[in-house]
Amino acid sequence: QLLFVESGGGTVHAGESLRLSCVASGFALGGYAVGWFRQAPGHLREQVACITDRAGSTSYADSVKGRFTISRDNTKDTVYLQMESVKAEDAAVYHCAAQRWDLCLPDYNDYAYWGQGAHVTVSL
Repeated sequence: QLLFVESGGGTVHAGESLRLSCVASGFALGGYAVGWFRQAPGHLREQVACITDRAGSTSYADSVKGRFTISRDNTKDTVYLQMESVKAEDAAVYHCAAQRWDLCLPDYNDYAYWGQGAHVTVSL
């Protein structure tokens, strides 16, 4: 089965940091763009960050720009999301998914290999 396995979620206090990881399972990460998405109860799924492979380009949602950093290590088939200065509104389930044309497209329907997600809870 081709999917991502996310890890690193948990409970953090507002203002703290957290690093999420997602490992590609059943396929090699090379050639894919990878997006991190999040969904909170009652909210639509939102793309928070994306990184391409060949160009290494990154993009971020305005709500996380300057606080979150996406990176990848193809030798480990892993993509990371470093979260700094976490806010209450960052609480959500975070998923990563792959885009096979190595493009950071905005629509989550253009992505595949979704994992179960990593839960992030923020305490005030």
